[in-house]
Amino acid sequence: MTQALQGKVVIITGASSGIGAACARLLAEQGCKLTLAARSVEQMEALAAELATETLVLRADMTEAADIANMVAGTLERFGRIDIMLANAGAYIPGQFAEGDMDAYSMMLKLNIDGVFRCAHAVIPAMQAGGGGDILVTSSISGHIDIVGEPVYSASKHAVQTFVHTLRRQVAGDGIRVMSLAPGPVANPMQRLYEEEEQRRAVEVAGSHLASEDCAEAILFMLSRPPHVTIRDIVILPQIDRV
Repeated sequence: MTQALQGKVVIITGASSGIGAACARLLAEQGCKLTLAARSVEQMEALAAELATETLVLRADMTEAADIANMVAGTLERFGRIDIMLANAGAYIPGQFAEGDMDAYSMMLKLNIDGVFRCAHAVIPAMQAGGGGDILVTSSISGHIDIVGEPVYSASKHAVQTFVHTLRRQVAGDGIRVMSLAPGPVANPMQRLYEEEEQRRAVEVAGSHLASEDCAEAILFMLSRPPHVTIRDIVILPQIDRV
């Protein structure tokens, strides 16, 4: 049993590349109406031109509260409702903590944690008024295990996991599902893989990374379950798993 997504209004943060862009393409095929939100307007406009669906492109920085509020208000003005929030934007800083830049760590925490909190907080009233919805957060395998090479990033994703698990129970009675996807390494710009060929090699040859499309397919599965089913977490890993 599946739930049709035709006509659903979806906000995707971090939509300019990687998992966000892959989700936009896949959900457009399902007939969803999309708000694409990120800082890279040119990339999002190029993506929107590919999509055979109604698409709103908004420049939004998820570390700025006003941008998040404007993103939600703009979506409601354009489409009249919000059915799905994909809180996908994030940053990744690995390395030895003692050698790291504390300002960079703080900005990552603001994006990975505060940005997710604010996105959820901003859409819940609209979802409550509309009779329900889905909040789905791009988390990480780092939210389930302690990875020594990325202590601050892992801390941010542990926070996200706790938030998802507790918020889910608070809003379930409003018909709102709260879920997370926790992938291992993904071959995209966040992992410093920028060229299509190097991404392909990481996925198909080395087997060390997932493709962004693998994550989008998992997200589609979660969203298309019938309303009485919540997939709280999905963890997906590449074939060669080193974590």
